[in-house]
Amino acid sequence: MRLTTLLVAVLTSASLLPAPASAHPARTTDATYHNDAATPGADPFVLFDRPSGYYYAYSTEGADPGHHFAVYRSPDLATWEHLPGGALRAGQDGDWAHDWFWAPEVYHNPDTGLYFLFYAARMNRDVAAHFGHADFEEPCKVGVAVSRSPAGPFHDIVEGPLDYHPYDPAYHDVNLIMDAAQKKPPATLEEGRTAPLGTYLPYIDPNVFFDADGRIYLYFSRNAYRNWVWDTDLGKYVEESNVYAVELTGDWWRDPTGRTMPAIAPAYRDANRASDDPPGVRKDGYVPILAYGSDQQAWENAHVNDYAKSGGAKKDRRWAEGSTTLRTTDARGVPHYFLTYSANNYENEFYGVGYATADGPLGPWRKAAANPVLAQDPARGLYSTGHGSVIGSPDGTQFYYVHHGRPSTTSARALCTSRLHPGPELSIDASTSDEPLPSGVGPLRIGAGDRVLRPRPGGSATTTVHVSSARGAAFDLTNPQNRLRAVLRPADAGTAVVRGGQVTVTTTGRRPAVLTVSYQRHEAGGGYRDVANTGPRRIDPVQVTIPVVTRP
Repeated sequence: MRLTTLLVAVLTSASLLPAPASAHPARTTDATYHNDAATPGADPFVLFDRPSGYYYAYSTEGADPGHHFAVYRSPDLATWEHLPGGALRAGQDGDWAHDWFWAPEVYHNPDTGLYFLFYAARMNRDVAAHFGHADFEEPCKVGVAVSRSPAGPFHDIVEGPLDYHPYDPAYHDVNLIMDAAQKKPPATLEEGRTAPLGTYLPYIDPNVFFDADGRIYLYFSRNAYRNWVWDTDLGKYVEESNVYAVELTGDWWRDPTGRTMPAIAPAYRDANRASDDPPGVRKDGYVPILAYGSDQQAWENAHVNDYAKSGGAKKDRRWAEGSTTLRTTDARGVPHYFLTYSANNYENEFYGVGYATADGPLGPWRKAAANPVLAQDPARGLYSTGHGSVIGSPDGTQFYYVHHGRPSTTSARALCTSRLHPGPELSIDASTSDEPLPSGVGPLRIGAGDRVLRPRPGGSATTTVHVSSARGAAFDLTNPQNRLRAVLRPADAGTAVVRGGQVTVTTTGRRPAVLTVSYQRHEAGGGYRDVANTGPRRIDPVQVTIPVVTRP
């Protein structure tokens, strides 16, 4: 499959990728990055914001107190700057739910300038109205908020979740015949089939896919809760999450005011309603995308015996969550679709990422035999790799999977960036070593706030130095992967001290001097290295020189 056609296809998915840059096509940088697990984050979604040149990452974890969902920005997909607050202000937005604020994803419409935040959370009121039972343990749904800035804050379009009530009419709700602990299902299929038919679906992990024909789809994960599936091979019930999809209308996307809530397509509304249901009862439809029973892979079975192993403290479960959908075309222009997903619990050694393929957005989907394509690697100090999103390099020639991971089995999750290679077989390169910056980040630019520094004899003067990408996005010079190195010559003319992007020169007399400030990157093995811009015929250090002249 052609990389260029993949680029065009994914560009239709709400600008997941930047447009190719024409400036300095032969110039780049020798700067590198490594996954240092320094940026707290879980379930990250990355958006490229073309107006600012920044990548924005939205994370389940890492927000400041009083907020939901951390917001980071980066010029290079590697060195992230934490923005104050978070995407949602707790108590002002998202208050239709009370916890489990998970998996934020943001989509930008360049025509209206609006940014839409989709997120999952667990409801705290009207649970019986939405799920049929007041004691429904995991009443999770998806909310949508809007902003005119990728940094937020985002505000709920309406004070409630999506008006979507997915219902499974063929499911025997075995929770209704289980004991109060709700961890041990019926021992036989026959007993399970005595349970009442039908249940509403709790759902999380929204992913919106904009297809090339203009149709919009919401992919989501049905919670494992209330989804006990009989496993014929194991001879028992396993509670599992599956990936489903529903088509959305486009009115919300086109509304320049941002006041229209996304809605499901009319064909799905009440698609599972029975003729004898009372008036006003909603039972909406969906399309199954991924389920273990229809495409079994052994690596997804890490938790199917947890009940016995934990002495009854945990359930036997499977997970298929955190999906991202992409469209490609082959040399004949025939579309093909890729869907990445995570399986197992992130704390488990078999947690990882798989993918499936299809010829259409609603399938049928087939899992790849190579799964998992991303998994823990103790030799690299990389654990809990999963639940990410796909994004392109600034020039659109490369692809990356930004996901969470951990440097040890006891650490918190953090943002990681791994190179992704698209079809015909998708692969992901996990690494904690030094890797080249994504193509198109360079050449880098450096500048100072002062052309000349003029301290008094024996006094000090400070200038601000900034480093930016080829697209003008500034690097956070307080991030440990970035550093400035300042040298004052002659050496006995004084001292130069760097604090983040501030360089202060203190002179020892009246002698003129020259301050040279160089940009450095931290290396995986320790230490820093000066960065240069490179091209076919020249190598230019990323540095700025400032004369220092004492005032009378």
